[in-house]
Amino acid sequence: MFVRPTATLLFTNQAVKGRAAAAALQLTTTRAFSAVAEGDLYPMPAAKPCPDFSSGPCKKRPGWTTDIFKSAPVGRSHRSKIGKAKLQKAIDETRRILGVPDDYRIGIVPASDTGAIEMAMWSMLGERPVDMCHWESFGKGWLGDVQSHLKLKDVSEHTAGYGELPDLSKTNKDHDIVFTWNGTTSGVCVPNADWIAADRVGLTFNDATSAVFAMDIDWTKVDVTTYSWQKVMGGEGAHGMLILSPAAVERIETFTPPENRPLPKIFRMAKKGKIDEALFKGSTINTPSMICVEDYLDSLAWADSVGGVPGLIARSQANLAEVTKAVEAYPWLDFLAKDPATRSSTSVCLTVDMPSDKLKAMIAWMEDEEIAFDIGAYRDAPDGLRVWCGATVEKEDVALLMDWIAYGYGKFSE
Repeated sequence: MFVRPTATLLFTNQAVKGRAAAAALQLTTTRAFSAVAEGDLYPMPAAKPCPDFSSGPCKKRPGWTTDIFKSAPVGRSHRSKIGKAKLQKAIDETRRILGVPDDYRIGIVPASDTGAIEMAMWSMLGERPVDMCHWESFGKGWLGDVQSHLKLKDVSEHTAGYGELPDLSKTNKDHDIVFTWNGTTSGVCVPNADWIAADRVGLTFNDATSAVFAMDIDWTKVDVTTYSWQKVMGGEGAHGMLILSPAAVERIETFTPPENRPLPKIFRMAKKGKIDEALFKGSTINTPSMICVEDYLDSLAWADSVGGVPGLIARSQANLAEVTKAVEAYPWLDFLAKDPATRSSTSVCLTVDMPSDKLKAMIAWMEDEEIAFDIGAYRDAPDGLRVWCGATVEKEDVALLMDWIAYGYGKFSE
C-alpha cells in the first residue's frame, strides 16, 4: 500500500467559473488518512484537493479572485487609447516572458488556438509539399482540414497511435511541417526540436497550446506558433495567439492562395501584398473581450512572480513528479505515453486497469463529490484519466488527487 507521510499544508479551494463567485476559502488542514474501513483496498484521504483539473479551460492561478477585473476597461472600445495600450502590453509582456525574438511578430487573433492555427494554415499552406505530423485528435483534425478543405494534394502523413510519437526524423526540411508540440489528448509531447533542421527551406507550424509557458520552446526552430490563454496560464477561452518568424512573414507577403480558397476576414493578415503590421500592434481583427485581456495580463504578472518560464516549467514538472510517484506505486495505474522522454507535464494521460463502466462510474463519483472535475480521457482517446498538471495547479493538490484515485480504484474495482 502506498501511503505518503503525513504533512501539513495550506491549500486554496478557489471559487471560479461554474461555482459560486465568492472569495477563495483558505483552509489549513493536516494531510492524513482516515481509518481504513473494513474491505477498503486503500484508505480514504482526510482532505480533498482543489478539484480543478480540467485540461481547458484550466485552473486559475493560485490566489486568483475577480478583484483583478477592477482595472479592466469595460465599456470602453478596444480601439480607444487605453484599450490599445492593454492589448499592446499583452503582446509586449508575452514577448518578454517567453523570450520571443524581437523580429518575430506576435498577434492576438480570434477563436482561440483553433482560430490561430487555421488562420495560419489557410493563409500559408500550399506553396510547397506538406508533412502533417499527428499522434492525437487535434493534430489529426489539422490533417483533415488540409486534405478535405484546403484540398492539398502533396501531403505526407507522419502518425502514431495514442501514447506514442511518430519518427519525426523522417520529415523533409524542404516541406512545410505541421505538428503539435504537446498532444493535449494523448499526453505525448516532442522532447525537443532537435529533429527540425536549422537550414530548413519549408516552414514549421507549431500548435503549442498546451506546451507554451510549460515547456522549453526553441524559437529558432519554429516559424508559426499558436496557443490560447486558457491552458497553462489558466486564462479564458475565445482568444488565440499567433507568433510568426520572419520566414513566415515572407511567406504571407509572397504566397497567393489559390483562387478557389477564399479567405474570410478573420484569416486575412496581408494588405496589398504586405503584412498588416497593425494586427501585431494591438489592432485586432475583431473585437476582443477586455475582461479576458485583463485576465491574461494578470496571469502574465503571476508568471513573472514565480520566476517566468523556468519557474512555470518547474511547477509543472513538480506536478508530474507527484503523478509519477503514484504510477510507480500502483500496478494498476500507468502513463498512456510509453516513453518517459515524451510524457507531457501538462495534459497528463493515464490508463487504469479496470473495466470501462467502473472507471466512468469512479470519474462521475469524483466529480459529484467535488474531488476532481473533468478528469476523464478525451472522447476520442483510449479509456483512462486526463489530469491537468500545468503551472497553475499546486503539487499538493496533485498528490491528494492521486490518493483519492487510489481510494476510488479500491471502491469501484470491487
